[in-house]
Amino acid sequence: MKQFVDNFRKYTYLLGQLVKKNIKLRYRRSYLGMLWTLIEPLLTMIVLSVVFGGMLGRNGQDPAFEGVPFPVYVLTGRLLYSFFSSATNSAMKSIRANGAMIKKVYVPKYIYPFSGILANFVIFLISLVVLFGVMIFFLATGDYKAPMNGYMFLSIIPLLNLFILAFGVGMVLATLCVFFRDIEYLWSVMLMLIMYCSAIFYFVGRLSDGTQKLVKLNPLFGVIHNFRRTFFGQPFDMTLLIYTTVFAGATLLFGIIVFYKKQDTFILNI
Repeated sequence: MKQFVDNFRKYTYLLGQLVKKNIKLRYRRSYLGMLWTLIEPLLTMIVLSVVFGGMLGRNGQDPAFEGVPFPVYVLTGRLLYSFFSSATNSAMKSIRANGAMIKKVYVPKYIYPFSGILANFVIFLISLVVLFGVMIFFLATGDYKAPMNGYMFLSIIPLLNLFILAFGVGMVLATLCVFFRDIEYLWSVMLMLIMYCSAIFYFVGRLSDGTQKLVKLNPLFGVIHNFRRTFFGQPFDMTLLIYTTVFAGATLLFGIIVFYKKQDTFILNI
């Protein structure tokens, strides 16, 4: 462990440069640049609220979200899903995208997927400004009476689980993508399935009991659900918290094992 920490410190500067590079590349040739970090989730929230608000936005059938404006409910789910989607996609392509550097210079290969995850997490943290702004708007208009309590500070725990889950999945995808290029297309389909099973723009209480059980098997749903509960001043759903924590930790461990077993053969396939 000491050797790993010392090695990580040695490449901290490179990690920082790769994170900056990933952020710059995302908004390359864009007139608004980083402003899209704030504009895109706001526009998505408006579209989803208009499309689904009339059908789903009146009754959440969940005491934890009683009185929560539908746009805020949608935005919380959309922001977390967007981070997971963009982070795993970035990590998946990281080894192939940096193939020229890998062939010329020795750098711990996990730095590449990790930098992709970290860059998207920075963008995600910036985008949370939109969430607070929308919340303040509804508080100011009197449409929402948010309970301000200590539970809101616990929302960092689901975010930590989300980061670990994205990193674990990203390590697996980065490994697979070196040997199987079709994984990019398969993962785009999987992300669509994950999105529809994450209760981003609908209330899980409206589903049948059997369907609810299936949705709750999706760890991303558990992360989003507990983030919403704490952000809206409610305690954790402990069953989902334990499940998502264990799942995220196991995924990270599995991802690290798979990555390290195959990393020496990356250079032969990129």
